[in-house]
Amino acid sequence: MDIQINYDYRKDDLEKLPLHELVQFVLAREGKPESTEVSVSFVTDEAIAELNERYRRKSGPTDVLSFECDGADDDLSLTAQEAAPVFELGDVVIAPDVAARQTREFGTTFEEEVSLLLVHGLLHLCGYDHVADDEAEVMERREAEILGAWSKR
Repeated sequence: MDIQINYDYRKDDLEKLPLHELVQFVLAREGKPESTEVSVSFVTDEAIAELNERYRRKSGPTDVLSFECDGADDDLSLTAQEAAPVFELGDVVIAPDVAARQTREFGTTFEEEVSLLLVHGLLHLCGYDHVADDEAEVMERREAEILGAWSKR
Protein backbone atom coordinates (compact mmCIF):
# COMPACT_ATOMS: atom_id res chain seq x y z
CA MET A 1 0.00 0.00 0.00
CA ASP A 2 1.17 3.48 -0.79
CA ILE A 3 0.36 5.71 2.17
CA GLN A 4 1.40 9.34 1.99
CA ILE A 5 1.21 11.30 5.23
CA ASN A 6 1.74 15.04 4.91
CA TYR A 7 2.66 16.71 8.16
CA ASP A 8 1.99 20.22 6.86
CA TYR A 9 1.01 21.38 10.33
CA ARG A 10 1.97 20.31 13.88
CA LYS A 11 4.58 17.89 12.59
CA ASP A 12 6.28 17.55 15.99
CA ASP A 13 3.03 16.45 17.64
CA LEU A 14 1.96 14.07 14.90
CA GLU A 15 4.98 12.32 13.41
CA LYS A 16 5.61 10.36 16.61
CA LEU A 17 2.12 8.76 16.42
CA PRO A 18 1.78 5.38 14.62
CA LEU A 19 -0.43 6.87 11.90
CA HIS A 20 1.08 5.02 8.95
CA GLU A 21 0.54 1.73 10.74
CA LEU A 22 -3.03 2.68 11.65
CA VAL A 23 -3.84 3.48 8.01
CA GLN A 24 -2.43 0.08 6.98
CA PHE A 25 -4.45 -1.61 9.72
CA VAL A 26 -7.73 0.04 8.66
CA LEU A 27 -7.25 -0.62 4.96
CA ALA A 28 -6.37 -4.26 5.62
CA ARG A 29 -9.45 -4.68 7.84
CA GLU A 30 -11.54 -3.19 5.04
CA GLY A 31 -10.05 -5.60 2.51
CA LYS A 32 -8.41 -3.00 0.29
CA PRO A 33 -5.85 -4.30 -2.22
CA GLU A 34 -2.10 -3.89 -1.86
CA SER A 35 -2.24 -1.47 -4.80
CA THR A 36 -4.22 1.03 -2.71
CA GLU A 37 -2.98 4.60 -2.52
CA VAL A 38 -4.21 7.05 0.10
CA SER A 39 -3.01 10.36 1.45
CA VAL A 40 -3.48 11.94 4.85
CA SER A 41 -2.81 15.64 5.43
CA PHE A 42 -2.74 17.65 8.62
CA VAL A 43 -3.67 21.30 8.14
CA THR A 44 -4.52 24.48 10.02
CA ASP A 45 -8.05 25.42 11.05
CA GLU A 46 -8.01 28.06 8.33
CA ALA A 47 -7.09 25.57 5.62
CA ILE A 48 -9.75 23.04 6.61
CA ALA A 49 -12.35 25.83 6.96
CA GLU A 50 -11.61 26.85 3.37
CA LEU A 51 -12.04 23.26 2.17
CA ASN A 52 -15.19 22.87 4.26
CA GLU A 53 -16.68 26.00 2.66
CA ARG A 54 -15.61 25.11 -0.87
CA TYR A 55 -16.72 21.47 -0.90
CA ARG A 56 -19.46 21.24 1.74
CA ARG A 57 -20.79 24.81 1.73
CA LYS A 58 -20.35 24.91 5.52
CA SER A 59 -18.53 27.69 7.31
CA GLY A 60 -15.80 27.25 9.85
CA PRO A 61 -13.30 24.51 10.55
CA THR A 62 -14.33 20.89 10.86
CA ASP A 63 -12.28 18.04 12.29
CA VAL A 64 -11.87 15.77 9.24
CA LEU A 65 -12.74 15.75 5.54
CA SER A 66 -12.48 12.90 3.06
CA PHE A 67 -12.15 13.19 -0.69
CA GLU A 68 -12.76 9.96 -2.61
CA CYS A 69 -10.85 9.19 -5.82
CA ASP A 70 -11.65 5.70 -7.09
CA GLY A 71 -15.12 4.71 -5.92
CA ALA A 72 -15.78 2.57 -2.88
CA ASP A 73 -18.01 0.49 -5.15
CA ASP A 74 -15.31 -0.13 -7.77
CA ASP A 75 -14.93 -3.78 -8.62
CA LEU A 76 -11.97 -5.08 -6.63
CA SER A 77 -12.65 -8.70 -7.59
CA LEU A 78 -10.70 -8.39 -10.83
CA THR A 79 -7.51 -10.37 -11.20
CA ALA A 80 -4.22 -8.55 -10.87
CA GLN A 81 -3.83 -8.52 -14.67
CA GLU A 82 -7.33 -7.11 -15.21
CA ALA A 83 -7.23 -4.51 -12.47
CA ALA A 84 -5.78 -1.05 -12.78
CA PRO A 85 -2.23 -0.97 -11.43
CA VAL A 86 -3.21 1.45 -8.67
CA PHE A 87 -6.39 1.87 -6.64
CA GLU A 88 -6.48 5.53 -5.64
CA LEU A 89 -8.70 5.49 -2.57
CA GLY A 90 -8.54 9.22 -1.84
CA ASP A 91 -7.44 11.86 0.60
CA VAL A 92 -8.14 12.46 4.28
CA VAL A 93 -7.59 15.95 5.69
CA ILE A 94 -7.45 16.43 9.46
CA ALA A 95 -7.31 19.60 11.55
CA PRO A 96 -5.18 18.77 14.60
CA ASP A 97 -6.19 21.96 16.43
CA VAL A 98 -9.84 20.89 16.21
CA ALA A 99 -8.78 17.45 17.45
CA ALA A 100 -6.98 19.06 20.40
CA ARG A 101 -10.08 21.08 21.32
CA GLN A 102 -12.20 17.93 21.09
CA THR A 103 -9.95 16.13 23.58
CA ARG A 104 -11.14 18.56 26.24
CA GLU A 105 -14.76 18.14 25.16
CA PHE A 106 -14.71 14.31 24.98
CA GLY A 107 -12.08 13.48 27.61
CA THR A 108 -9.76 11.77 25.15
CA THR A 109 -6.05 12.08 24.51
CA PHE A 110 -4.67 13.81 21.44
CA GLU A 111 -3.57 10.45 20.00
CA GLU A 112 -7.01 8.90 20.61
CA GLU A 113 -8.76 11.82 18.94
CA VAL A 114 -6.46 11.91 15.92
CA SER A 115 -6.76 8.13 15.59
CA LEU A 116 -10.55 8.32 15.67
CA LEU A 117 -10.58 11.08 13.05
CA LEU A 118 -8.19 9.12 10.85
CA VAL A 119 -10.31 5.95 11.07
CA HIS A 120 -13.46 8.00 10.47
CA GLY A 121 -12.00 9.64 7.37
CA LEU A 122 -10.72 6.35 5.99
CA LEU A 123 -14.09 4.67 6.53
CA HIS A 124 -15.71 7.44 4.50
CA LEU A 125 -13.31 6.59 1.67
CA CYS A 126 -14.34 2.94 2.06
CA GLY A 127 -18.01 3.81 1.51
CA TYR A 128 -19.34 4.37 5.02
CA ASP A 129 -21.51 7.38 5.79
CA HIS A 130 -23.51 8.84 8.66
CA VAL A 131 -26.19 10.93 6.97
CA ALA A 132 -29.03 8.68 8.13
CA ASP A 133 -29.25 7.33 11.70
CA ASP A 134 -28.95 3.69 10.59
CA GLU A 135 -25.85 4.50 8.52
CA ALA A 136 -24.36 6.37 11.48
CA GLU A 137 -24.87 3.36 13.74
CA VAL A 138 -23.10 1.08 11.26
CA MET A 139 -20.21 3.50 10.83
CA GLU A 140 -19.80 4.17 14.56
CA ARG A 141 -19.87 0.44 15.29
CA ARG A 142 -17.18 -0.16 12.66
CA GLU A 143 -15.04 2.66 14.08
CA ALA A 144 -15.31 1.14 17.56
CA GLU A 145 -14.46 -2.36 16.24
CA ILE A 146 -11.37 -1.11 14.41
CA LEU A 147 -10.13 1.10 17.25
CA GLY A 148 -10.77 -1.70 19.76
CA ALA A 149 -8.77 -4.17 17.67
CA TRP A 150 -6.05 -1.54 17.13
CA SER A 151 -5.65 -0.99 20.86
CA LYS A 152 -5.24 -4.75 21.46
CA ARG A 153 -2.58 -5.36 18.84
